[in-house]
This record gives sequence, structure tokens and C-alpha cells, in this order.
Amino acid sequence: MKKTPLIIAISLAAALTACLIAVRAQVVHPAGKLRMAEAAISQLYVDTVNENKLVEDAIRGMLEGLDPHSSYSTPEETKELNEPLQGNFSGIGISFNMNQDTLYVIQTISGGPSERVGILAGDRIIAVNDTSIAGVKMKNNAIMKRLRGPKGTKVDLKILRRSAAAADTIDFTVTRADIPIYSVDAAYMVDPKTGYIRINKFAAETAREVSDALKSLKKQGMTQLILDLTDNGGGYLNAASDLLGEFLAPGSLAVYTEGINSPRYDLKAHPSGREPLFADGRVVVMTNQFTASAAEITSGAIQDWDRGLVVGRRSFGKGLVQRPIPFPDGSMMRLTVAHYYTPTGRDIQKPYDKGDAKKYAKDILDRFNHGELMHADSVKLIDSLRTETLKLHRPVYGGGGILPDRFVPLDTTDNTLYYRKVMAKGLINQFAIDYVDKNRKEIRKLYKTDDDFVKHFEVSDEMLARLRKMADDQKIPYDQQQAERSKPLFKMVIKGLIGRDIYDNPTYFKVFNQYDPIFRQALELINSADYDKLLSPLAK
Repeated sequence: MKKTPLIIAISLAAALTACLIAVRAQVVHPAGKLRMAEAAISQLYVDTVNENKLVEDAIRGMLEGLDPHSSYSTPEETKELNEPLQGNFSGIGISFNMNQDTLYVIQTISGGPSERVGILAGDRIIAVNDTSIAGVKMKNNAIMKRLRGPKGTKVDLKILRRSAAAADTIDFTVTRADIPIYSVDAAYMVDPKTGYIRINKFAAETAREVSDALKSLKKQGMTQLILDLTDNGGGYLNAASDLLGEFLAPGSLAVYTEGINSPRYDLKAHPSGREPLFADGRVVVMTNQFTASAAEITSGAIQDWDRGLVVGRRSFGKGLVQRPIPFPDGSMMRLTVAHYYTPTGRDIQKPYDKGDAKKYAKDILDRFNHGELMHADSVKLIDSLRTETLKLHRPVYGGGGILPDRFVPLDTTDNTLYYRKVMAKGLINQFAIDYVDKNRKEIRKLYKTDDDFVKHFEVSDEMLARLRKMADDQKIPYDQQQAERSKPLFKMVIKGLIGRDIYDNPTYFKVFNQYDPIFRQALELINSADYDKLLSPLAK
């Protein structure tokens, strides 16, 4: 007599239960327990089970009970996470934006594959390999997957090009190539002696990019530097230590890491021993509440060695080191293995409760609600975490982020609800794209350089009226009082986006920095006697 499936299942369950009872009194290795659980679910569960997802969920569950920065990523997620830090990818070489469900080419990368075949700024890509991407509400990620691909492969594009006379559809075949990903957003001379460099992340090529920028600025007369690390979320530790080698004496300690299972490891500035490019001259580092990880290492080391001053607001407070642990299928676990410490021994990781990622994520909001972002004296200084800088013995504190030498409060006066609603709808960006589309040649003719544009271009009231009309069409209630309060902000963002789309990315920051309180304070400080007063043994 054949056993029915039900009898087989019962027998199997009984056998498994008996096994579990047999080991009840035994010490079971945690890994063995996990394997038993996975086997029981895959063999006995009432419905079909995706074992890969089961294991991935188990890994995520384990990590969720640890610190907020340990994480797991699928093969696809891993590729997306690593790509911005690796310095390049293979694609067609454009920067683009979506305007009314159409891909709008903002710029072609100089010398890149799109520029070489004749694609121009202002062109609209309406189809990729015979697949329409216009008017179909395709997500940016889906579009990028179609445009990117292995180096040397070809992609067919259908372009809509508008001229003064008509709109023409043109077909292009572009051969994909390696496209650089830059971490330096802008590098320019603010005044005859002050240079400015903005870094958006710490990637594989960051130190080289900064070195190139320093060389260029020094040729233009730079004797002092503003280093902008606001909104910089970090990246590679080695990138930070290599960058610091341009400012600190060769062999100076940049950062060290240490954990229970990871012995102390020192990272030195410029391990190669090459002389730094900017060992002298005033340095001011800009930070805010979103400056994190490797960006905090950089600002903390410059502060600890009394090499410069930090201006802005307390940084994020991410002082945990993640070791990537790859799996054969391309997925990856990033496991926290150590704390990192600034040269004075400061642990700048902000407090956290294990397993409470939501509370950790609310920290910035809590800072806002507690008034810390507006008032310097709202930051609690813990005496037990006090230490002194290495040369001048100025007091500095650990326990959560890098505290600035000069505090700059967050100004929310013009960031009204009306402005946020208009911004959230993407209307400012859409307005800028439309304006550039209609006026590109005229602006280029009137303003030969981006410096001319920054000095002389004005966003008119008539332009703001057109933006209001766009907001009205989107049913955003008009608030005259809020609109007036936000008028300087509207003008700045519109002008910056227009400048970026016509000239280059640095143009946006040339416009923005005229408005930014942290930059203005940094520029004032670096050109004043207060710099020496703050950077002295008496500054306690």
C-alpha cells in the first residue's frame, strides 16, 4: 500500500520534531540552528517558499538587530551602490533631466561618445533601441539601464531637436564608453587669493581630482582655501587619508580604526611620502548636519592638527567602519567591524540603540526640534569626551560628530511651505529647462562666460510670474506672503539651474554660494583677523 502525501508529510514532520526533541538538552550552535530553521521551512511550510529570499530576509533580520550602518544588498543593489564610488561606468556620456515625461539632455560630457556623434544640449531622447521612453512615465533607473551597458556596445537613439524653424527627428548610433564620475563638483577662485573646492563624496578618484584642482587654483594665485564638505555623505576611508596628505605633514596620522575583533589600524596622510600641495596657507572647512563618515574624518583631522578651522554646524556623527563581505552571487553584506577615531582619539559616532534604526534616522529631525540647528548652545558638551588639539591644545569634543569652530545657524526664513510645494512638484527645474530651451543662444551671446552670467544675469519678476502660473496650473494654492519671503530663494535656485544647464555644474555653486550663509561665514573668516584668533593656543 502506497503512502499518501499527507502521511509522508506527517512522517517527515514527526521525524523533524523527534530530531528537535533529541537536541533540546544539547547546546546547538547558532549557525546550526539557523540551518535547521531554513530546512524546516523549505520542507514543511504550507506554501511554496523562495529559499533565496528566505535567506536574504534572515540576513537582514540579523543585521537589523545590530548597528544602523550594517546592511545587506542584493547583486543589483550592490552594483548600484558601488558604481558611484568606483570612478566610472560605461554609458553614452550625457547628463540629463526628465521634463514632462521626456528625457532632456542638459549637457554632453566633453569628448564623450554622445558629443562625438553630434548630440547637443537641449536635445530630447524619445526612443532607445526602438523602445519609446517619452510620454510613458518611465522611471529614471529604467532609462539609465537602457542607456548604460558594456564598453564598446552600441545603442540606437531617436532624438527630437528643436530649432528656430521646426522640430526635427534625428537618428544616432552611439558607441558606449567609460564615463568618469566626478566627486569634485566645483573648483574656482572666489577672489584673487581664495580658492574654493566642493567635494560631493569620497570615491576612488577623489584625491587625484582634488590634487588637480589644487594645482590649477595655485596657478591662479590661490594662497588660502575654502573646502566645502557640506552634504558630503563620505565614502572610502583611504580617499580621505590620501586627500589629507595634501594638507598635513607627510606621515601625519589621518585616522585610526579599532574594534573588539579588529586591532588598531593607523591610516597616515600621504603614505607615498610625496610633499603635500597645500601644507601652508589658511584652510576653512565647511560642514553641516549631513557631513558624514570620510568627510568627518577629513574635517576632524584638519581640526585636530590645527591645520585649519571648521565652519558650519555639527556633522552627522557616523564613526563606524563597514567591511564589505561579498557573496558568490554578487550580493554583499556590509558589516560594522570597528570605530574610527580622529588623530586626537575622538570617537565621533553619535549614540544609537541597537535595533532601533527608526530612532537613529530621526536624529537630524530631533536636532531641529531641539533647536540645535539654530542655536550653538543647544549642543551638549560632555566633559569626559573632551580632548585637546595636537599642536595648539584647543579643546575639542567627541561623542557625536565634529563641532565647528564657528557655528552658523540654519536659516529657514525663506524656506516656506509654498516654496517646498513648488519644489516638490519639480516646477522650478521644469521652468529652468524650458527657459534654457528657448533662450540658450541669447544667453550665450549676452554672457560669454559663466562669471559674466553670475555677475549680471537677473531673474525677473516676469519669470517668477510664469513660475507662479505653472504652480497655479498644478493647483498649488498661492500664498503671497510666503511667496515674497521665498523670493530670494526662488531667484537663486532658478538662476543656478539655468547657469548649470548652459555652462557647467560649477556655475550652480558660484550662484548658490552667494546665497549660502555657511559659505559667506567661511569667506569672511578666512579673510579676517578672527582666523588667527580662533586658531591660537588662547582659543579655549
